Amino acid sequence: MKKLNAKYKKRRLAALVVAVFAFAGLGLLGYSLFPGGSPASAESPERVHGRISEDLEKKFQRSIPERIVETIRGPRAKTPESKRLELSVPALDRVDGVPVYDAPESGYDQALHDGVVHVRGTGFPWQDVANVYIAGHRVGYPGTKSNLVFWDLNELEKGDEIFLTDADGKRYTYEVFAKRVISPDTTSILRPTKGKNIISLQTCTLPDYSRRLIVQGELNGEK
Repeated sequence: MKKLNAKYKKRRLAALVVAVFAFAGLGLLGYSLFPGGSPASAESPERVHGRISEDLEKKFQRSIPERIVETIRGPRAKTPESKRLELSVPALDRVDGVPVYDAPESGYDQALHDGVVHVRGTGFPWQDVANVYIAGHRVGYPGTKSNLVFWDLNELEKGDEIFLTDADGKRYTYEVFAKRVISPDTTSILRPTKGKNIISLQTCTLPDYSRRLIVQGELNGEK
């Protein structure tokens, strides 16, 4: 019975990860995109906005895992009273004080409309060991913080900085070390790295959201 339960949990986790990756656009083909970077769309954001269908939107949302098992999270350090976070990336003009919502049990729709989403069960910046996993739209909704929020995510390079600010005003600085395109069935991307606190930013690949673009950074400072 224990073997059956373990096998069921493993299959369930894999299914959840596939759902996450299909929604926001992750995917692991197993190769790094540095130094060349990931392919960008030749179309303007405005043209892409005009042809994003409801079906593609649903596909993006299905790519985000509903929950990751608690055992893959790192140990906790001092935890702020609120889990509210803000994301800023100096190299990306549109990513400045973007709200990071802790995904509700009811689904990702509203959170992804208003900003980006912290995937349930993944880590936080105040933990000693964590993978702070955040998913956001490549296109998003005009007039909101989600609009084109990760449109230029493919342009980040090694050494670029990513900032997370918690509810107490503490800022965590991450340095980009990896950029990948992965397949929807890759689950290892969600797991923390031993002895490290990292951040993973996920969005979709254009034009069909078939793969997932991931940028990862390692924590190198707090203030």
